[in-house]
Amino acid sequence: MEATRKSNHSEAASGLAPVIARAAAGAHDAVDQAAGAASAAAKVVEKKGGALKAVQQRYLDGCRDRVRENPLAALGAAVTAGVLISLLVNRR
Repeated sequence: MEATRKSNHSEAASGLAPVIARAAAGAHDAVDQAAGAASAAAKVVEKKGGALKAVQQRYLDGCRDRVRENPLAALGAAVTAGVLISLLVNRR
């Protein structure tokens, strides 16, 4: 009886081997596809990040130029913004 049980287990195990191999291959394919998609997304984010940094630098340069041209107006805008933020924060 013990020998019959062992032979049944080994038959079942040998029958499952192809199924397990196919499942493992499918899992590997899915991981490869996910890695490829993540790599492509990282490249897009890197490219967009560079473009965003260039736009940020242009705006920063423009703001510096305006402050240098009109320092009193810049000071007035900063004081006004500070007062408004102070009023909003203290209203709790």
